Amino acid sequence: MAEGELALSFGAELKDGFKPVNTWVANGINWLEDLQMFYRERGALEKEYSQKLTALARKYHEKKGKKIGPLSVGDMPTKTPGSLESASLTTWTTQLATVEKIAAEHDRLGSELQQQIADPIRNVTLRLEEVRKLHVDYAAKLEKERDAAYTSLKRSKGLYDSSCQELESKRKKIESSFDMSKQKAQNNYAQQTQEMHNVKNSYIISINVANRQKQRYYHEYVPDVLDNMQSLAETKVVFTNQMWALATRLENDALKRNVEHLDFLSAEIPRNDPRLDSMMFAEHNIAQWQEPVDMGFEPSAVWHDDANMITDEAAKVFLRNILLKSNTQRIELKKDVDFKRREVEKAQRVRQEIRAGRDKRDEVEVVRTIFVLQEQLHEAEREWSTAEIETATITSVVGDISIGAQNHNFKSQTFKIPTNCDLCGERIWGLSAKGFDCRDCGYTCHSKCELKVPADCPGEQDKDQRKKLKANRQESANKLGLPSTNGGNPPAGVMELDTVGGNNAMNTLSSGYATSAHRSVSGGPPATEAPAPARRNRVIAPPPMTYAEAPGDIPIRPGKSETRGKMLYAYAATGEGEVSVDEGTEIVLVEPDGKLSPNHFPYKLTKLLLDGSGWITIKTGSSTGVVPASYCELQASSSAIHEQVPERTPSVYSNSSAANSVAGSTSTPTATKKKGPAVAPRSRGAKKLHYVEALYDYSAQSDAEFSMSEGDRFVVVTRDTGDGWTEVQKGGLTKCVPANYVQDVT
Repeated sequence: MAEGELALSFGAELKDGFKPVNTWVANGINWLEDLQMFYRERGALEKEYSQKLTALARKYHEKKGKKIGPLSVGDMPTKTPGSLESASLTTWTTQLATVEKIAAEHDRLGSELQQQIADPIRNVTLRLEEVRKLHVDYAAKLEKERDAAYTSLKRSKGLYDSSCQELESKRKKIESSFDMSKQKAQNNYAQQTQEMHNVKNSYIISINVANRQKQRYYHEYVPDVLDNMQSLAETKVVFTNQMWALATRLENDALKRNVEHLDFLSAEIPRNDPRLDSMMFAEHNIAQWQEPVDMGFEPSAVWHDDANMITDEAAKVFLRNILLKSNTQRIELKKDVDFKRREVEKAQRVRQEIRAGRDKRDEVEVVRTIFVLQEQLHEAEREWSTAEIETATITSVVGDISIGAQNHNFKSQTFKIPTNCDLCGERIWGLSAKGFDCRDCGYTCHSKCELKVPADCPGEQDKDQRKKLKANRQESANKLGLPSTNGGNPPAGVMELDTVGGNNAMNTLSSGYATSAHRSVSGGPPATEAPAPARRNRVIAPPPMTYAEAPGDIPIRPGKSETRGKMLYAYAATGEGEVSVDEGTEIVLVEPDGKLSPNHFPYKLTKLLLDGSGWITIKTGSSTGVVPASYCELQASSSAIHEQVPERTPSVYSNSSAANSVAGSTSTPTATKKKGPAVAPRSRGAKKLHYVEALYDYSAQSDAEFSMSEGDRFVVVTRDTGDGWTEVQKGGLTKCVPANYVQDVT
């Protein structure tokens, strides 16, 4: 048979036929086990001469007859075979016939057959099976990667549908919004439109990538694996021929008298061309196969759209960044692909040299090397193909928009201090949430914003230039967002006293600051009160920064004189240990409420911050007892104040009783006698509040957050549970603040 007639490739002929090829190759490798078992048994029987040899040959004639079909044409051929025996089986038949003619054999032949034939066959069988399993694993990996590409495409389609759904929802919000919120709704709609455009572009790119991966899978990767399986099967045949030739030589030495039979056998073995078995198997297993159709753009069910890419200016920024990345990767990967392809071709030439007998290296190891190199080549080609298709897809629509672009020299960065994104203006949260930082100009952005950053890097900048650029970028980013209000919070730098309320607030009204309290001083039935006036937040100006200290570091500074004060309201004792005091009576503080007394603070207090039971111990005249802390106004002695801190500017905000009386006088008549706020009975105690203090200034990004200035205090409602936010209460409102922007106040 001419050489050209034997030039056959499984990859070209069988297409997506890995499973039958794998079964056939596995049968051939398993058949080698029969060969090595044969020679082992023959080694034991050689000393029994002709009778045993004849019985052995008959036994393997029968075994061969049972495996003619699987070994020649596979387990499930698509074509009914005519002559079942393949070229290898025909040669094996001649081998058995020769054995039947050998009537006697030297004793040593048995040992030689076991050591030089059976053992190598077992070793090579294990190695061939290992290589075959590598092909099986890689075929499964290719199929998984193909399915992953399909899944990724479906995921992109889902994201596109979701984005379109969200865009439609925001469009409807514009229609239903009023004048005050219409601008915000329109801005949200514009932002979602841009996001949908980006998602759509990614979806179209994913389609092209999936199609290319599918094409490579069916026309390159699988055919290469099939050709490797064919090579593995043919290598098995070559090795089998070598073992048979060796056995023949051993028998020729031992059986001089059977030279004619052995010469005939020697002439028959080379006729078993390795490709003859492959041709017979391929001829009986060719089946009809149709390549899957290419994927196409599927418009969203809720968004009327077409398959054209979005090419507005904002989309071009996104596409330009993808193009810059893809171009860089494409050039580098092309070099890698060319190098790996040359390595594969080199290894294939070595295998051809081994076939021709001009190279003595182990062909099994060469086949393994070819497989590993081809796997690496396929991986590099997939990456290069992806970059190539991304580049071609973008340039075919908008041209090479990367020309003249000044791309930022980004590096992945973990921001350990509060940092804003220069694109969207939002915080880059968390120590583990990495963003990007330009090595040249200092541009910072979220990972999600990287591909939206315009390629306008001004180049390497010094420290002052970076600060100026940062300020300009943040100003531009803030202009993109909506104008925010303080949501009724006091002016920046002014601290509001916490209004106790909500599920996690003091439930016994120990502080007396709640304007809606109805509990009487004596603990009896509540008194009838006029409807409460419009609520006004009570605020107190924070101390000058000159005097401020971290709450956790407030030192206990004993004053040289006692702390005095006066009663804001009259109080009548209702229990043991309490003392009755008239309004305006001068008092001396004996024991403060909670851990801190006025002398502990480096400035004059107009009201003691409560964090204990809500009761203090005082002395008035010769009487000593406890009264509600909210009924008193305490002042540090002037001598102690002047010794601890310099003079401070008076606050423009006050929480004194007079100020609050004026605030409340707009809706109720002025009483002849002031009535003190309701307090909790001492026997019940009060739930202790925990406070936090702001370490940095922060502007709320939504209505669910508090804006705060450095030094502002809040009541803790729920601590950080791992999401980076702490729920706090202030002014009767419960909202969130960044957990790493506040610290506990002891």
